[in-house]
Amino acid sequence: YSAEPLFHIHLNIDYPFNLTGVLYFPKLQNQMEVQKNKIHLYCNQVFVTDEVSAIVPEFLQLLHGVIDSPDIPLNVSRSALQADRNVKRITQYISKKVAEKLDEMFKNNRADFEQKWENIGPFIKYGMLTDEKFEERARKFALLQNLDKTYFTLAEYREKIAPTQTDKNETVVHIYSNLPKEHDAYITAAQAKGYDVLMTDNIIDAHWLQQAEQKGEKIQFKRVDADTPDKLVERDEVIESVLSDSEQERIKTVFNGKVGAGATVELRALTAADAPVQITRPEWMRRMKEMQMMQGMGGAMGDFDMYQVVVNTNHPLVTEKMLHADENAQNDLAAYLYDLARLQQNLLKGAELTAFIAKSVTFLS
Repeated sequence: YSAEPLFHIHLNIDYPFNLTGVLYFPKLQNQMEVQKNKIHLYCNQVFVTDEVSAIVPEFLQLLHGVIDSPDIPLNVSRSALQADRNVKRITQYISKKVAEKLDEMFKNNRADFEQKWENIGPFIKYGMLTDEKFEERARKFALLQNLDKTYFTLAEYREKIAPTQTDKNETVVHIYSNLPKEHDAYITAAQAKGYDVLMTDNIIDAHWLQQAEQKGEKIQFKRVDADTPDKLVERDEVIESVLSDSEQERIKTVFNGKVGAGATVELRALTAADAPVQITRPEWMRRMKEMQMMQGMGGAMGDFDMYQVVVNTNHPLVTEKMLHADENAQNDLAAYLYDLARLQQNLLKGAELTAFIAKSVTFLS
């Protein structure tokens, strides 16, 4: 083999079935690499097959190695093999041994385990999604990483953020980003509120986070651009708008004439220090679209982009400049503020973009 294994597992059991073997986890060249048929099955030291999908759980088929067992029936159909009592026990045994090995690695040398996480994380998450018993065992060593590059177990992270990120319904909100450069302005605003932001960077994370919500008690995951910073963790606090209802209607009408297809304009009373216009993508809506794309389904949503344009009715550019300008100036300013918000999704990235937007808003003010 061209690379050293990340870890290996010895299998040795003689009751209620007989099985010996060794499995090892190879270092992946990329996150989507799948090399199946690397486990060789023997019966009394006679090679039988490298097609072990009926015996080895799907998520463990990334492993390489050998298994020898006289208790696996040969020359039967795949469905008969899967239905065999001993085969089911062997499958469960292999899954349990892998979970025990990972737990041992985590407990004995956490720093080394964290270094390996980039390679073994997708495999562990896939196992949690497809094997209920493995999911229960893996909760103890499955890791989250925040933007400070610090790792936490699910329980550790909940304890860390609960004091600052528990909403009015006693739900602990986990804020994350899969595009930290593109989301820099959102991340900066969230951190200014005292929030911690997780990093998710694997295609499997969308499914895994959803499972974590379902399995966990009163936890929720929100991407950092899912809402304005004040609404990421909902409180009972209410900020009043300085604009009257009729003034807000005038502002909304101007922005409705400027936003693109798929956009919904929402007027919201934020602080004067918050951005005048922000673009958010509601978590449930974006997740639904991502799930369809991952499953190869364009669906009714297709390439249609849905988002909210949140206008801050307490920002001086809205309450003073726009409200008291003539119609042409109102339209120009609305278009400019909308384009500034859209920049976060397209051209500039990272801190450079955040600084550019801040300077532009200051200049206009």
